[in-house]
Amino acid sequence: MLVSQLLLPVYILTFLIGLPANILAFCTFCRKVHRKPAPIDILLLNLTISDLIFLTFLPFKMKEAIDDMIWKLPDYLCPLSSFMFFSTIYTSTFFLTGVSIERYLGVAFPIQYSVYRRPRYAVIASLFFWLVGTLNLSIVYIVPFLHSNNSSDCHSPNCSITQPSEMKCYNNFTQEQLSILLPVRLELFVVLFCIPFLICGFCYINFIRILSQLPHISRRRRLRAIGLALGTLMVFGVCFGPYNASHVVGFVREESEDWRELALISSTLNACLDPIIFYFSSAAVRSAITGFVKGMKEKDHVLKCGKTQCCPMLVSETEKYRDTPPPDNQKHSLGQVELEGVL
Repeated sequence: MLVSQLLLPVYILTFLIGLPANILAFCTFCRKVHRKPAPIDILLLNLTISDLIFLTFLPFKMKEAIDDMIWKLPDYLCPLSSFMFFSTIYTSTFFLTGVSIERYLGVAFPIQYSVYRRPRYAVIASLFFWLVGTLNLSIVYIVPFLHSNNSSDCHSPNCSITQPSEMKCYNNFTQEQLSILLPVRLELFVVLFCIPFLICGFCYINFIRILSQLPHISRRRRLRAIGLALGTLMVFGVCFGPYNASHVVGFVREESEDWRELALISSTLNACLDPIIFYFSSAAVRSAITGFVKGMKEKDHVLKCGKTQCCPMLVSETEKYRDTPPPDNQKHSLGQVELEGVL
């Protein structure tokens, strides 16, 4: 089946890239929040948790794609995996919007915002985002059982139309189910996509405009701000746009579009693109990535040399300076600092 052949490679690629990247970001934000919590770090930590939940349930979607979109897993996993899969997609839009609002307020109203810039407000906002996202996606549990009034021989959430050997998870719907589902999907498009996207666009456009007018901002910071804005808007447009567009088309045509599954390809990539937002938003993540890359280079040197003795750059500081006179040691240290500053 063409859909499964397209979905499976994307699922695997997203899992292999997104899981380590988000685990690295999660550990970084946990340390930073534990040491000195800031609103932006709390929002990014919750965004990372949302991505990790998404990636945790992605293997169930892989199994579904391997079986040509036929659900062969236990029935209770169908609504659970669908609920987690779709709810984390929409909670991500809220947290991305929260990051854009925090950035905009910080540059547009620096003095006023510093008075109210408290971690507890970010915690309250995060709880609100989780609540709204999960409540709206509870329709995943409700709709599959609407057929039970007219059918007494089917009690699983994924067998509304198909035969038991061809059960599909949250895919085939009766007209009774669609009469409830399609308006809810339109509401998801408006509330969980359009409004956050408009807010995010407004915040980042003004964020860049204000930064461009500040004379003391370095070119590197300007480019980083532009990268943050473009990366976030790209996530909204590329990842969430096609899937949410299917909500509108389906509502107008009064049917569940067949190409919705293909639209999920771009939505799945969200877990890979969010680390780009982390990189431009947090100095801690940039530092963690730099340290990770440096460690990988050092390990590569060890593998190539076979032993640390032939790689002077990997010799421990104690062993390196054991027989070095104090003046030369001081000179070398200063040179190392200058080199690190250039790099």
